[in-house]
Amino acid sequence: MPAAASGGTPELRLDDEDYPAYSMGRAAEILGVTPAFLRSLGEARLIKPQRSEGGHRRYSRYQLRLAARARELVDQGTALDAACRIIILEDQLAEALRINAELRERD
Repeated sequence: MPAAASGGTPELRLDDEDYPAYSMGRAAEILGVTPAFLRSLGEARLIKPQRSEGGHRRYSRYQLRLAARARELVDQGTALDAACRIIILEDQLAEALRINAELRERD
């Protein structure tokens, strides 16, 4: 597949945390979870995997980090819905802090 048709050069895709590089099976293997766990994160709206042309779920490194955090919280006894909400709030806080730091650098 030409680079332009696949979303850029391979080097750029490797650096892109949002590039959907991992199949569901590979993502589950990396995280040590079942595909059902990954599907449940989608149902809880923590992550929304992209779909391949064939309709298969594809996950990015960013989504794998969120899923790993969810697994950590669930393993500690947190309910899945609560874990997802915690992660969403953590992610929003990190983004707000990043924006705040950028604004401070401008002044």
